[in-house]
Amino acid sequence: MALTPETLPRHELNGLPVRVVESDDASRVGLKGRVVIETTNTLSIEVRTDGESRVVMVPKSGSTFEFAITDDAADFAKESGTASKLADTQPAGVEQSTPVDGAGEDVAYVTVDGSRLLSRPARRTETNGDSPWQ
Repeated sequence: MALTPETLPRHELNGLPVRVVESDDASRVGLKGRVVIETTNTLSIEVRTDGESRVVMVPKSGSTFEFAITDDAADFAKESGTASKLADTQPAGVEQSTPVDGAGEDVAYVTVDGSRLLSRPARRTETNGDSPWQ
């Protein structure tokens, strides 16, 4: 299944550029980076500031995430970690912020309520009922 805005919640999120659009914890709003670990209830996001890197764990429940996807992210011939960088355009009503590692081109932004992602990542990414993992 190709990675598109419609199918993003059913795909692996590790490696995708992400920004926290809304959160119950106001200090997390605006965090941007790459998903490095996904668990049932959290996304761990690698945030880079001033050459320093840190990982911030953000609960899925009570948060809204904006993922950036491109043709590169959907290209199965590419190696992992090739997802596009966030561009500097933001949806209406969201504060302007700087992109992750520069601007990207041909980027589709997908805003997902974290509650749609609350499940084991392996279970969520199954495509249909005939999965050998069920």
